[in-house]
Amino acid sequence: MTTVADKRPDLRDAAAKAGRSDRARSEARLGWLLAGPAFIVMLAVTLYPILQAFYDSLFNFRLTAPDDRSFTGLNNYAVVLSDPLFWQALGVTVFITVVTVVIELLLGFALALVMHRAITQLRGLLRTAILVPYGIITVVSAFAWFYAFDINSGYVNHWFAWVPGISTDLNWFAQQGTSLFVIIMSEIWKTTPFISLLLLAGLSQVPTELEEAAEVDGATWWQRLTRVVLPNMKAAIMVAVLFRALDAFRIFDNVFIMTNGANGTEVLSLLAYRTSIGRLEIGLGSAISVLLFLCVILICWVAVKLFKVDLAGGARGAG
Repeated sequence: MTTVADKRPDLRDAAAKAGRSDRARSEARLGWLLAGPAFIVMLAVTLYPILQAFYDSLFNFRLTAPDDRSFTGLNNYAVVLSDPLFWQALGVTVFITVVTVVIELLLGFALALVMHRAITQLRGLLRTAILVPYGIITVVSAFAWFYAFDINSGYVNHWFAWVPGISTDLNWFAQQGTSLFVIIMSEIWKTTPFISLLLLAGLSQVPTELEEAAEVDGATWWQRLTRVVLPNMKAAIMVAVLFRALDAFRIFDNVFIMTNGANGTEVLSLLAYRTSIGRLEIGLGSAISVLLFLCVILICWVAVKLFKVDLAGGARGAG
């Protein structure tokens, strides 16, 4: 025979679940109220250009004859995907993205460790000094790097002429390899501070008790790093990689200013610009822009699946 006392644990469990459910709904409602206005504004600003670009990509549309447009369906996409220039630009874009993100992640983590371990009095100074490159406008930074490596006005050739392979008459922007080197270096110099701050925020969330317990158990520095620190900051690493990869994949300013796409350095964003603005082929340029957007969506999907991180509830796959 079931008594009232036997039912009390079930009643308590049901009440606890109901309390958690009410709290979760309340937090979700508050989150939408706080983020909703910004989300609506961003959606209104970005959704129309995306839909307009997709609409224009379905037409044979030249800016010189705005009234003479004909519906072609997906023919513009077929033309773009069959063009070797598109695949070359895609390869260069992917190469720049992968190299810059990997190097910036390593350098940014090293800087984050330095700032995290620095004494309290120096943390503010270090963060301010590191943020200086990131605060410079991208166009200004690109011109600075261009003039530094320019064969006529640059000082790099004179300062580093003693390095093997560098001479006073070396033209950095005359071939693909050296041009990409300068472009990638300028990207790394400017955006590594952004990565370091994101990773510093992740480091501050790692419980010191876990590190101390691992050290007491005899774990080496590398073991503490790979088994305690990195798994507990997986969310910060994913955000850093995702934000930076999306930004690097849409690179335009540095390439446009330094090489203007010459010598095999053209990227997708520059190809879309040349097609739409240079050749006035709005239909083909819009198709390239839509494909660029789809690549960005693919990067987001791969990053989320790779890291398996729930930003709302923490890292599901931590540990």
